[in-house]
Amino acid sequence: MATLWQYLLEVYEDVVDKNADPRVVNLPLISSPFPTIAIVIIYNYFVNKWGPLLMKSREPFELKNVMILFDIIQIILNIYLFCMCIKLPFIDLSYSLICEEVDYSDHPTSLSIAFNVWIYFMVKVMDLLDTVFMVLRKKERQISFLHVYHHTGMVMSGWIATKYVPGGHVVLVGLINSFVHAVMYVYYLLTAINPEYKKSIWWKKHLTELQMVQFIILAWHSAIAVLNPSCNFPKILMGIFFPQNFFMLIMFWDFYRKNYLSKKNIQPEKVLENKVETNNNMEKKVV
Repeated sequence: MATLWQYLLEVYEDVVDKNADPRVVNLPLISSPFPTIAIVIIYNYFVNKWGPLLMKSREPFELKNVMILFDIIQIILNIYLFCMCIKLPFIDLSYSLICEEVDYSDHPTSLSIAFNVWIYFMVKVMDLLDTVFMVLRKKERQISFLHVYHHTGMVMSGWIATKYVPGGHVVLVGLINSFVHAVMYVYYLLTAINPEYKKSIWWKKHLTELQMVQFIILAWHSAIAVLNPSCNFPKILMGIFFPQNFFMLIMFWDFYRKNYLSKKNIQPEKVLENKVETNNNMEKKVV
């Protein structure tokens, strides 16, 4: 038994700690995967079971001011990350979009990039509150498998990136994703201030389109690192990120098709039905 336990510890150290970036291991939530795994498990359990059960016999919480503050913080953080993802790697260090290895040195700019990758990860953890607010407001119908899977995947991939590759080829993920989320939280902020904006803001549909463009670019970006034999960025990680981005693209496309294209296709029929009904009502009034 002791030998088995020792073997498991050796495997754990070899898999989890051996290839970790020593510059980030002492940052919160990074030294061990278990706190992050626990957060994700609790999140999924709360969203799918405990939360709805807790709210079943309760009135929805009024969280308007909390959500406005949360959205403002998210906008600021994502704009900051977007700017840092442009300045540090692409302006200060002239990163390549084709292949960029991680600089594990103590160069000040490389250290700043690693630290900002950790901030990005923490923002993804903070994103989980978005779903928690939905549960507390009894908006469970807005919580789909896609929503929960996406948030869960972003937290776990954020931890992996921070622990092992805080910089290099994955920086483009933070750049694009931070931009998308900054735009998304502006929309959330407007609708939190005035829910009527949901009916009038024309770019709601385009947020999903923006998400799909994001996953197309990131899938392409991951594939380059995997297929390029001269690229020394860890291919096993890109091999994980590529199918993840491709899978997310498929799910977002399915969501887009069901929620926008299908409605658009049946819209003329609804208009025709309304016209017929209106004419019938007018005839009844005349009679």
